[in-house]
Amino acid sequence: MDYEIIIRPEARVDLLDTFNWYQEQRPGLGFDFKLCVDEVFSKLRRRPNIYKKVHKEVRRVVTQRFPFGVFYLLENNKVIVLAVLHARRDPKKWKQRI
Repeated sequence: MDYEIIIRPEARVDLLDTFNWYQEQRPGLGFDFKLCVDEVFSKLRRRPNIYKKVHKEVRRVVTQRFPFGVFYLLENNKVIVLAVLHARRDPKKWKQRI
């Protein structure tokens, strides 16, 4: 069974801001970031429950090449992405999105 990925609006902003920042650093780097995030989403579609809970019911998976965590909840057959944030960001940033 594949899980449906639902990206909350705040997480979409995270993704777009990060994509744009990487593109400014070096053209094409934003697309590399997007590929890494797409790979994480692919893993979450198949087996989202293998990643550890980091706070109450919120789980996190880390991207391969970039230091970003994807924070999400599981509800029935849905993965709800709350945030996509740099590893050094304050945890309060994603906790307030629960």
